[in-house]
Amino acid sequence: MEDREKLENARLRVIDSIAQNMNLYGITPSVGRLYGLLYFNEEPLSLDTMKDELGMSKTSMSTSVRQLQELNMVEKIWKKGTRKDLYHSVDDWYQSFTDYFSITWRKGVALNISSINKSLEEVTELIENQETPGDLKCVAENDRKRYIYALEYYDWLNRLIDTFETKEIFNYVPKQKDTL
Repeated sequence: MEDREKLENARLRVIDSIAQNMNLYGITPSVGRLYGLLYFNEEPLSLDTMKDELGMSKTSMSTSVRQLQELNMVEKIWKKGTRKDLYHSVDDWYQSFTDYFSITWRKGVALNISSINKSLEEVTELIENQETPGDLKCVAENDRKRYIYALEYYDWLNRLIDTFETKEIFNYVPKQKDTL
């Protein structure tokens, strides 16, 4: 195997691994491969070049690039004398990780808190209503305790997300392991 082929195989192995890893987080493998392609290219690439490299349609490529931009993993670059949009990867994986999880977790937390608060209101009405049978009040009170526990959890999760967004998390889990 010649050196260039060995280098290409090493890159493809890592790109495939990136794609599989991103798929675990709900990002399609094709989007993961696109990120991997951009990660290993020193120069920014156009949609046409990326399309040709990955064998995807231009529409699919555009959608994939937009998804990576929303995740702050890809940036559009302006280059003098070039009329096409060019893109390159954002290579700060720490920031990409914290951005992705912050965005994803915030959406999930907000949805869950909203549902729990609505349910908490309803069971509180049942508990406070004089006409609610005793056994139903007992069940409602148990549910109320579970809702309050869940809200405490989501408060903790919001505070954890805050540490990601402020980068305070790196005070507790440094990017580099201390060596002795």
